Amino acid sequence: MLLSASGRAPILSFDFPLSRAAAEARLAAFLPEAGRAYAARRNAEAGPGPHDAVSRLSAALRRRLISEEEVARAVIAAQGAEAGAAFLRELFWRTYWKGWLEQHPAVWHDWRGRCAALTGEALPAGYAAAVDGRTGIDAFDAWVRELRETGYLHNWARMQFASIWIFTLGLPWELGAAFSFAHLVDADPASNTLSWRWVAGLQTQGKPYLADAQRIAARTGGRFRPVGLATRADVPRETSAAAGVPLRVPLPVDVSAPTLLLLTPEDLSLETETALAELDVRRVAACRQHCSGPADIAALADGLQRAAAYWGAPAVWLDDLDAVAAAAQAEGCRQIVTGYAPVGPVADSLASFPLPAGLQLAEHQRGWDQRAWPHCTRGFFPFAKHIPALLAAAQVEDRQSVLAETS
Repeated sequence: MLLSASGRAPILSFDFPLSRAAAEARLAAFLPEAGRAYAARRNAEAGPGPHDAVSRLSAALRRRLISEEEVARAVIAAQGAEAGAAFLRELFWRTYWKGWLEQHPAVWHDWRGRCAALTGEALPAGYAAAVDGRTGIDAFDAWVRELRETGYLHNWARMQFASIWIFTLGLPWELGAAFSFAHLVDADPASNTLSWRWVAGLQTQGKPYLADAQRIAARTGGRFRPVGLATRADVPRETSAAAGVPLRVPLPVDVSAPTLLLLTPEDLSLETETALAELDVRRVAACRQHCSGPADIAALADGLQRAAAYWGAPAVWLDDLDAVAAAAQAEGCRQIVTGYAPVGPVADSLASFPLPAGLQLAEHQRGWDQRAWPHCTRGFFPFAKHIPALLAAAQVEDRQSVLAETS
């Protein structure tokens, strides 16, 4: 077996953790590499399969099969905050993107509207060649194949991919974000949309990210030597900057009320939240309407099994939210409780859910989000100054050095 740079056996299997047990096993396998080895090697892009320098927990974190707080605790316990600082910062990027989009939901809705408009027209020249991996740019075409075949790209490769799409191929960033969102097994509404905007120079106004052929060759170990990349970045025009809005207040949970617990791909480990331990759950349900593909189905099936065992209630798959409401009424429930759904397809679905009389929708929001999101109003580095206090609030020790390289 090939060994990683540290001499340990790498995580070579290319499956994704789509159950809580698999996520815990993946985390345990990664912890020995989560410190300085991760910091040194995290941007090395070795191609499909051997992404052993990164955690590959993203598919589980996106669905909260395992939480950011659990991962932060484990990394600091194993490595300490100083050695684990690089990984912890990446973990907090996920939190930052979600908190920022919560306060700028128009960005999400504008992107969806623009995608609908673009696909309703004749698609731009070069689009078909791009999504088929026929551009002649070796790195880009290989990343298209990897994305289609595996549902994954290394995070650094995602940046290069987006930059080439926007600045070399001259294609709308919105369509690129839609393509990656449709194929990534860890597709997250906030991280995906805002990362594409960041590369385009829209998220950090006027500061685009330009892919560089020499850097790509170096980071991929010489596998790729792309030619013809753009040498200047023309930032796409945007009508106006997104205005901020107050954070949405979660609908309160009544732990004593007869409850149907609705699991969605936004939070699949609600049984770990002590605030819900005494919830009077009569039935646990998942909605096929909320599944975007097999990964969501697999993760929800695992979440249903665990929640049903924890609360001692039967579990059921239902087609849509109307069926969820009918099931809640049949069980005599007064509320449907779900994990808080940040801006994205599930939140859009719940916002348009017409509940029958006598039935309330309630949301459980994790303390991690409640504490962090109010600080996600500007760029990441102002937010990063709050990381030590956020870790302290999560009762994580040895946290001060997480700020290294961010101040």
